[in-house]
Amino acid sequence: MATMLELKGRIGSVSSTQKITGAMKMISSAKLQKAESLLTHARPFRRQLQNTINNLLSTGEGYLSPLSEERPLQKAAIVVFGSNEGLCGAFNSMASGLLSQKAAELKKQGASTVTVYVIGKKIKSFVSKVKGIELADTSYISSQNGAAGIKQLAEELMSKFLGKEFDRVEVIYYRFKSISSQKLTDETFLPIQVEADDTPVVNNDYIFEPDSKTIYQTILPLFVHATLYDDWLQNQTSEQAARIIAMQTANDNANKLLEELQLDYNKLRQQNITNELLDIAGGSIR
Repeated sequence: MATMLELKGRIGSVSSTQKITGAMKMISSAKLQKAESLLTHARPFRRQLQNTINNLLSTGEGYLSPLSEERPLQKAAIVVFGSNEGLCGAFNSMASGLLSQKAAELKKQGASTVTVYVIGKKIKSFVSKVKGIELADTSYISSQNGAAGIKQLAEELMSKFLGKEFDRVEVIYYRFKSISSQKLTDETFLPIQVEADDTPVVNNDYIFEPDSKTIYQTILPLFVHATLYDDWLQNQTSEQAARIIAMQTANDNANKLLEELQLDYNKLRQQNITNELLDIAGGSIR
């Protein structure tokens, strides 16, 4: 059985850990608000691009783009978004597990090589254990230049897809729903599949300048940029939400452990006091 000194040390250790997890939860809450704000402000641009595409598609003309070309699968790429920091539960391990499954699936479909772009410092240690993949350089993407780095990545992926270095590009990321819900998602990024959504088109009687095809070819790369940027923001927001849940769970467990340790400490203290009283009483009788 543990001594009072040992129990006191464990109580102090758990209490210190609880303070750290509580502070990290507060920091993640502030970061979550900032990430949600960025996500909210980025959505109107992507929505407007989608509306413009809807208007173009509503004219009934067929639009072809090299970015939407379907080709036999020989070379594939996967962009996997993870976290830059730890202490966010199974956030990285689950994304790495889906990456492993997706890579195996692409190879079964005929891909001879699978190149992986890893976004996030912490997830790299998980991805390095996945067999049968080639890691691409993503050192130019950091938390300080996130938007610029994601734009550069989108340009690189489009360039390699158009140059037929990749026949398909997949993206794995967490879609943010709420603080308590983040959905791990796998989507085909290239070839881009642009379809009209459910937004009603009020009027499709347009005069296009210079012409609708040129406008479509100009908007499509912007839509690709906006899509990858939105995926990155979704994942950034989900990371902070996952960390809040992880830190809250750690706090709750620390509270339960502190209660148990304090109870054991009080029992042992009471037992020692009782033993001392018995010794005193026994000595006076003798």
